[in-house]
Amino acid sequence: MTEGPMQAAQRLMRPELPKRFYTSATAAPADGGFAVLLDGRSVRTPGKAPVIVPRLELAKALAEEWNAQGQQIDPSSMPMSRIVNSAIDAVSREMEAVRAEIVKYAGTDLLCYRAEGPDRLVERQTAQWDPILAWAHEELGARFVLAEGIVFAAQPEATLKAVASPLEDLDVFRLAAANVVTTLTGSALLALAVLHGHLGAEEAWALAHLDEDWNIELWGTDDEAMERRARRFDEMKAAARVIALAA
Repeated sequence: MTEGPMQAAQRLMRPELPKRFYTSATAAPADGGFAVLLDGRSVRTPGKAPVIVPRLELAKALAEEWNAQGQQIDPSSMPMSRIVNSAIDAVSREMEAVRAEIVKYAGTDLLCYRAEGPDRLVERQTAQWDPILAWAHEELGARFVLAEGIVFAAQPEATLKAVASPLEDLDVFRLAAANVVTTLTGSALLALAVLHGHLGAEEAWALAHLDEDWNIELWGTDDEAMERRARRFDEMKAAARVIALAA
């Protein structure tokens, strides 16, 4: 099919990807952990810091992303590497601010804002979201206040402190990944459940999209929206994998 002017313009606007310059990527011990090597040379972040992670399995997973590249290196196909790079270059300098951002999400957590109707949606939210709230109360000592519609409901200070507490012990990689999960789902509760191994990526993703899936059932899908959702789910899976492999 002949390329139209709009397609040509979009193609020209896309940055040219760098060519692959290495044969293979491997993981190897390094000072302070494990490094990712490209033909024996250490990978560096965009900020020029060496990529060193605390666990061999995480380094191997990052090497898999490099080995999966074709003739060009496409960062959009390397979500774990992007999270690790962000952890090293940015989150490591702002850990307190990142923890505060996650706690801020807990103050308006997705799971606390319930529909006023229809009844079937209300029942679905209750059946699927309430067990996570119960888990948070039992596991973290956090008791959340629920609200209907868009009316703001302030969460108790003790609840926000209970959310903040487990974040204090996270290394920079798990904190960066937890922040990704939080922003993708709109829920610090879901991020904490993934961190604690209570939920997998697929389960947390489904809970975060309960309302959206309800609307899809009623009105059908939009192809562009589903493509965006698929890309975001790739980020979600990568973040959950970083959490699991960095632990």
